[in-house]
Amino acid sequence: MAIDMAQFHQVFFEESFEGLDAMESGLLHMDIGDVDAEDINTIFRAAHSIKGGSGTFGFTAVSDFTHVMETLLDEMRDGRRKVTQPAVDVLLGSVDCLRDMLQSIRDGAEIDQATVSAHKLALDNELHNPGAETKPVAVAEPSSARQAVSNDAGEALEITGWMIAFSPHLHLLKTGNEPVRMFRELAALGELTTTVDLQGLPSLYDLDPEECHLSWKLQVAGNIPAGEIDEIFDWVEDDCDLAKQPSYRANRPAAPAQEKHGTGSASADAVPVTQSAENAAEIENQPADAKPAKKEDAKAAGKGSSSIRVDTAKIDTLINMVGELVITQSMLSLLGDHFEMNKLDQLKNGLSQLERHTRELQESVMNIRMLPISFVFSRFPRLAHDISAKLGKKIELKLVGENTEVDKTVVELLSDPLVHLVRNSLDHGIELPEVRVAAGKPETGTVTLEAYHRGGNIVIEVSDDGKGLDKDKLRAKAIEKGLIDADAVLTEKQTYELIFMPGFSTAEKLTDISGRGVGMDVVRRNILALGGDIEILSELGKGSTIAIHLPLTLAILDGQSIAVGDETYILPLGSIIESLHIKEERINRVAGKGETFLLRGQYLPIVRIHEIFKVPGAKTTKLTEGLIVVVEGQGVRCGLFVDDLLGQQQVVIKSLEANYRRIEGVSGATILGDGSVALILDIPGLVRLANQ
Repeated sequence: MAIDMAQFHQVFFEESFEGLDAMESGLLHMDIGDVDAEDINTIFRAAHSIKGGSGTFGFTAVSDFTHVMETLLDEMRDGRRKVTQPAVDVLLGSVDCLRDMLQSIRDGAEIDQATVSAHKLALDNELHNPGAETKPVAVAEPSSARQAVSNDAGEALEITGWMIAFSPHLHLLKTGNEPVRMFRELAALGELTTTVDLQGLPSLYDLDPEECHLSWKLQVAGNIPAGEIDEIFDWVEDDCDLAKQPSYRANRPAAPAQEKHGTGSASADAVPVTQSAENAAEIENQPADAKPAKKEDAKAAGKGSSSIRVDTAKIDTLINMVGELVITQSMLSLLGDHFEMNKLDQLKNGLSQLERHTRELQESVMNIRMLPISFVFSRFPRLAHDISAKLGKKIELKLVGENTEVDKTVVELLSDPLVHLVRNSLDHGIELPEVRVAAGKPETGTVTLEAYHRGGNIVIEVSDDGKGLDKDKLRAKAIEKGLIDADAVLTEKQTYELIFMPGFSTAEKLTDISGRGVGMDVVRRNILALGGDIEILSELGKGSTIAIHLPLTLAILDGQSIAVGDETYILPLGSIIESLHIKEERINRVAGKGETFLLRGQYLPIVRIHEIFKVPGAKTTKLTEGLIVVVEGQGVRCGLFVDDLLGQQQVVIKSLEANYRRIEGVSGATILGDGSVALILDIPGLVRLANQ
C-alpha cells in the first residue's frame, strides 16, 4: 500500500523553518576572526536536514539549492575555506531565499526562479572565486536589470524608467505602512504618474476604513537603480503583490564585460526590448485583485494549519489533573446513588474538590498555550544586523527575558508592533558612531529588548541609549500641524504621546526604514486591541524606553461582576482601584462637562453606566445612594456609578466583534453560570464615551 507523504509535509515545514532560524542565528553570532567549529556544525546540520527532507518529499528545487549551500559550509567545516564576512552575508541571503522557497511550496505558490538563480550565482561565485568581491543578493531583479543590457544591434541600453504594479493586501494599513508615503518617495526619484484601480472597492456600507481595497499602476521616469525602487517597497514585500519592469533606450555599442560602461548618447531614440515589453504588458493587463486574492488565501491556509510544540512535562501535568478530576467525579457519582442527609458534608467536600480540580485543569490547559517570547524576539538580531549595516551604524542588540511565557495569540499579534518600535530605535534613536563619540558616548549604541512578568501582565520594553525625544521639538511640530493650540498646557507624558497621533513625525527626511510617528498610531491601536497599554519614558541625550503592558492571555479574564438595573457587567479585576460610597459635598457638577467627585485631593470624572448603555430600571440615579467603583485605564482614572458589586469570578472571553460588531466601551462578552450573557467593559472606551 502506497504511503501518502503529504501527511508529513506540515512537520517537515515546521522543522525546516526551525532549522533556518537556527542557521540565521548561528551566522549572525559567528565571530569571523575565531570561528567555533560547533557553530559551523550546527549550521551545516540544519542545511543537511533540510536538503534530506526536501529530497524525500520531491522538492528538488529546495534540495538542489541547499546542496550548494551545504558544499560551501562543508569546506568551512573542514577548514579548507576561511570564514569571511562576504561569505556570511551570502549565506544569510541564501537563508532568506530558502525560507521564501519553502513558504511558496507550503502555500502552493510558484517559486521565484529569478531570485533563486541570483542567490545560487552568488553562492557559486563564493565557492569558485573566494578571493573576488561578492555582493550578497538582497532582492531579486530581472536579469536585464542586473547585468549590462544590449539589444540585437549590440547597443547598450540605459534604464529610462520603471513600470510598477502595486497591489496592497487588505491588512497593509494595519501594519502602519502608508502607500502615499511610498509614492512620495518614488516621486523624489523621478517624475511619477499614478493610476488607481477601484475595482476592488466595496460599497460604503461594507467598507472598512482600516482595509486597503485599492491598487495602483505606477510609472516613474529616470535612470533609477533597481535597488532604490526595492528600498521603498522593502518593508511591505510580505503585505502586497508587487511587479516592476524597467524601460530602456539605446546609448552606444555595448562595452566589453570587463570594461566600465560610459554614459552614452542622451539623444538616442528609445528602443523596445522584447522580453521587457512582454513583461510590461503583463503588468498592465494583470487584474488588480487576482493575484492578491490567491496570496491572501495561501496565507490564510498557512495560518489555519498552525501548530505549537508543547513540553511533555506540561502534558504529564494535564493528564494528572484529568486523573484527579475523574476520581472526584466517581466519588460524587457514588455519593449521588446512595445519598442521605447525613452525607451532606461529604457532598460539600466533593464539590469543593471538583471546583479546585477544575481550576487546576483550566490553568494546565492555559499553560499549554503559553509560548516563550523568544518566538518574537528571534527575528530582531537579523533586523538589527541588516539595518545597522545599511545605515553605517554600530549597534548591539540585547535580548533579556527571552524565556518569559505569554499566550500564543498574544505572541502572534505582538510581532508587527514590536517591529515598528525596534526599527524606530535602530533608525532614529541610535546616532551615527561619530555623533556618539562627539557626545562622549561609546560609538556602539545599545538597543535592549526586555520581557518580564508584573502581576497578571507581561511587560515588554524597547529601550535605547540614543538621543532621546526632544519635548520642545515635539511640541513645535504638533503646533505646526495644527494638532494642538499654541497655548496648550501639556504634561511630559502627554507631550511624548504626541508621536502616537496619526501621521505625526519629526523626522527631517523620510527613510525606507522608519519615521517617528509613521505607523506609531497603528502600533498603539494594535496594542489597545490586545487589551494592553503603551507608555514612553525618555531623556534628551540619554535615550528612550517604550514599555508595552499586555495581559498574559486573551482567553481568560479575572473579573468583577457589577449590577446595573437588571443587567450584569464584568469589570477587569486589574483595572479596579477601589469602590466607595460618596457624600454630596464631595460631588462637583461642571456645566456641560458632566460630574466629578473629590478623592484624596484629586477630582475624578463620574461615568454613569446606566446612561452610557441606556439601561432601564436602575435602582437609583442619586450618586449618594449608589456605589462608585474607581477604575484606571491607560493612565486615566474615573469613577463608574453602579448599583452593586456581585462577586469576583474568572470568565471566558468571547469576541463581540467577531460574532456581532464592535461596540465602543465594550471589549468582549462572556456567558455566566446561569446561561445569561454579560458584557465585559473596556475602561478606556468608557472614558472616551463619557467625554463625548
